[in-house]
Amino acid sequence: MGKYDITTTTLGQLLADPEVVAIMEKHAPGITTNPMIGMAAGMPAAQAVAMAGGMIGQDAVSAITDEVSAL
Repeated sequence: MGKYDITTTTLGQLLADPEVVAIMEKHAPGITTNPMIGMAAGMPAAQAVAMAGGMIGQDAVSAITDEVSAL
């Protein structure tokens, strides 16, 4: 298992890691500074990223999930 379990780690915890922020920004520029992200900070990361799929696309969701899980 990697550094993070995105099913239990919150989005807020991931956003505290600059490496994760870089991954998210690479696949969905501006996503980490979107005002709506604060509302999802307490959610498990997998749930929050899945909800963002409508905004950023399923390919970006898959790429972010894969790269963060590989850390």
